[in-house]
Amino acid sequence: MFHSLRFRLPALFLVGIVLAGLISTLIAVKLFQDYTRNRKFNELEREAVGLALLYGDQAGQKVFSSKGLVRATGDTLFYAGLPLFGPEVKVTHLPRRYVDFRRINEGNVIRFTFVPPGHKQEYYAAAAPVKLGHSTFGAFVAASPVSKLRASWVTLIERLSLALIGGLIVAGALGWWLSRRITVPVLALSRAADGLSKGRYDVDVPKVRGHDEIADLAESFRAMAARLQEADELERNFLLTVSHELRTPLTAIRGHVEALREGIAADPETEAASLEVIEAETARLERLVGDVLDLAKLNARRFTVLREEVDMRRLLDQAYTAFTEEARRREIDYVQDVRTAPVLVSDGDRVLQIISNLLANAFRWTPDGGRIALELSSNNGKIAVAVSDSGPGIDPSARERIFRPFWSRDGRGTGLGLAISRELALALGAELDLESTPGKGSRFELLLPSSSLQATSRN
Repeated sequence: MFHSLRFRLPALFLVGIVLAGLISTLIAVKLFQDYTRNRKFNELEREAVGLALLYGDQAGQKVFSSKGLVRATGDTLFYAGLPLFGPEVKVTHLPRRYVDFRRINEGNVIRFTFVPPGHKQEYYAAAAPVKLGHSTFGAFVAASPVSKLRASWVTLIERLSLALIGGLIVAGALGWWLSRRITVPVLALSRAADGLSKGRYDVDVPKVRGHDEIADLAESFRAMAARLQEADELERNFLLTVSHELRTPLTAIRGHVEALREGIAADPETEAASLEVIEAETARLERLVGDVLDLAKLNARRFTVLREEVDMRRLLDQAYTAFTEEARRREIDYVQDVRTAPVLVSDGDRVLQIISNLLANAFRWTPDGGRIALELSSNNGKIAVAVSDSGPGIDPSARERIFRPFWSRDGRGTGLGLAISRELALALGAELDLESTPGKGSRFELLLPSSSLQATSRN
């Protein structure tokens, strides 16, 4: 419990509140002490000066008494110096040693603390000179016990303590609510993560209200779980598809091999046809295995890019020719538009592989009697190879997913061609862009970097 985030968050919150409250209380008490002390000294100074003037004016008279003044001011009054009244005048005399008469004789009003004779507690005091004419005969002292001010300080501390306790209660409730708001979705995310680690991708990810970091984390986790679930489904579909793709050519190869072995295909024409089927199905298997190996190399960053001169005109002709027979058979309007003929420094085989994958994708989705165009041009200093088709187009929600491994729009095929093409383009320092309008076809464009341009003299 004490090591959990739910406990540590409010505990840390409360510790911070306590420290801040204690520091604020100490500062407030110190400021209040200084304020009340200065205010008391100012009051004592005013009283001492006023009484010293009054005392000096009534010197020699027998009507002066300090009792009424004490009741009026609430302070204790003293006189230190030469006696100016007779014994009938009731004024408490203070020995001269308690007052700094050097400063009094200079006409100053002084502040000091002392313990009067016969008293046990300390007093704050202010002394003002008593003058007759220009001569100073003594000092009138107004004093107040320090305990009175300390009582007000204690009252302040008590009130601040009550405020601190109330603040702690409020802060504790707020900290508990805040920690619960943070830890509950975090614990739910932790449980969901445990489920994901065990292969359960349909875990319940909490819906966190608001737009804070926890809500963003929950949303990102939900998206990650969806991606993992999708990847798991794609992987299963891929295994099923690959199994089917492998079984079909293997079945054909086995059938023709058995026919050749048993002498069923004895005449030269039948034997040649069987060998052609075996060769075609073997090439099909080779392509499939090559796609899987390419994807594994790209994911493991073990892909090596060659640097060689590539005649783009000839490479485009090679890619174009590979699909002319299929275009003729399906009556597809298959055109080639070459506007420039550069020689690049790149990996020719990989560039050809990208273009071939783009053409294979176009032929797969273009209906019979449609149109496919292969273009080579120069665009802003870059060499652009574009493949456009008149197929069904791609929905905006699927434009990013079509480049993911194992994903296929119709659930058929391995879903590796476009994924490998994008990874190869990145490895070559190129870009692979897509423009598509649903119902009006798609256009894939491979942009090779201008730094790989070697020459543009051919036309």
